[in-house]
Amino acid sequence: MALIGYSLLLFLSFYILAEIGDKYFVPSLDKISKALNLSHDMAGATLMAAGSSAPEIFVAIMALFKPGDHGDLGVGTIVGSAIFNLLAIIGVAGIVKKSVIAWQPVVRDLLFYAISIIAFYIVLENERVTLLESIAFILMYGFYVYSVINWKKWFKYEEIDIEPIYAEEKESSGGWKSIFKPIDATIKFIVPRPEKYILVFTISILLIAATCWVLVESAVHVSAILGVPEMVIALIVLGIGTSVPDIVSSAIVAKQGRGGMAVSNAVGSNIFDIFIGLGLPWFLKHVLLKEEVITHIEGLEVAVGLLLGSVLLILFALLYKKWTLNKGLGYILILLYILFVVYEIVDLYVFQ
Repeated sequence: MALIGYSLLLFLSFYILAEIGDKYFVPSLDKISKALNLSHDMAGATLMAAGSSAPEIFVAIMALFKPGDHGDLGVGTIVGSAIFNLLAIIGVAGIVKKSVIAWQPVVRDLLFYAISIIAFYIVLENERVTLLESIAFILMYGFYVYSVINWKKWFKYEEIDIEPIYAEEKESSGGWKSIFKPIDATIKFIVPRPEKYILVFTISILLIAATCWVLVESAVHVSAILGVPEMVIALIVLGIGTSVPDIVSSAIVAKQGRGGMAVSNAVGSNIFDIFIGLGLPWFLKHVLLKEEVITHIEGLEVAVGLLLGSVLLILFALLYKKWTLNKGLGYILILLYILFVVYEIVDLYVFQ
């Protein structure tokens, strides 16, 4: 009975994160970026990246500061989300609609993502994260933002500049969505009108933090009840759940023929997840608790190999397809993600 209750809390947490992110948090960030007169690239690399990655960051912070040894939940969530973003989200974008993408921003993001994966491995290999390493992660993201701002100057290319797509608020009278009407109404009552975007941003942050606390607590209990390592729960369940807003928005822009935006969103979000989603919680633990961060990630080499392999696969596949994202490539990427999930399950129940 307890398993059903905690599993239900997990599912509801995913739904609430998707609702708050798509309808309130990311739109408020867009309004803030416009008020600050940020360029499209700058806003995308900073505020929009923070918006789409907010669940992963808060899960990492909650897991790291929760009493006991639960830091693997945060790392596992970010690794699981990264693999899901690279394979499933880009795969869905290809299946939804064929599109030709600009190679310059894709190469930029894949290059920085490969660097972030290598840095991730180097730091976690010795199972200790120092204060300097956490600062280095944050600074590396700053260099990525600098590169995003100047990339068009270094490599001339045209990129379609469009308004961000958010979830539409529709009054549904039936269907599965009606089950969540009380939750939707409660969130709508708590969050102010869109015009007060600073307040919307602040309250959204608090709601995301509270929801991620419930998410982490539920995941810990589900892991304990099933006897499944927290890392596995994080890699598969939390990794997918925290990426729900990303796959919805990527499918929308891909349907409009903007597959390049879907690819950049997925890869850019992964860069933010590693450098800031891990670097910031590590930094906060060092500064606030004066404690060294201890990690012991089982299968680290396999996870890093999968991430780097996915980067190379996407790069060479797009080169082969002359920078065209289509259904064939999309189905291959989805199949690879399914194989990854199957591998994790088989490894857990057969080889352990």
